[in-house]
Amino acid sequence: MTQVLTIAQLGNPILRQIAQPINQINDAKIQNLIDDLIATMTPANGVGIAAPQVSESHRIIIVASRPTLRYPSAPLMEPTPMINPQIIDHSAEIVKGWEGCLSIPGIRGLVPRYQTTEIAYIDQYGQPQKQELTGFVARIFQHEFDHLEGMLFIDRVETTRDLMTEEEYQKQLVQQL
Repeated sequence: MTQVLTIAQLGNPILRQIAQPINQINDAKIQNLIDDLIATMTPANGVGIAAPQVSESHRIIIVASRPTLRYPSAPLMEPTPMINPQIIDHSAEIVKGWEGCLSIPGIRGLVPRYQTTEIAYIDQYGQPQKQELTGFVARIFQHEFDHLEGMLFIDRVETTRDLMTEEEYQKQLVQQL
């Protein structure tokens, strides 16, 4: 039975640990975790989530770009589970963009990320996949991949001046429209 799980918050030690690789992709526990990750991310208005965010040390992320209040111009894609993901290559171009995190509610950061990434992962059916991601979807992937490495977006901001509250971010977003 699919369930919405509790999201680990900043300060929880699991968010700073390197997640463990998945060996048994078809294990019912892993397949249920994938469903639970999607069920947890969706009502929280997330566009991605990683297993460590629900206190599970497994190398699983979900990338699920879609327009939300936090990301109104995000492209629409189906939630994509990625098991044991890797970054194979990336562009030289780095772009700064605003990010938030379900594990750090109320804070936004201007984070530098690669504009394009070439990635590899195992899908939920055990099939190897390779993709090139660009723009916002590449940003989501890199953000979620960082969770598997024990990193948070606040570790990547270049200065504390690149942080703001979600409330102030929303005010500035409305002013720009």
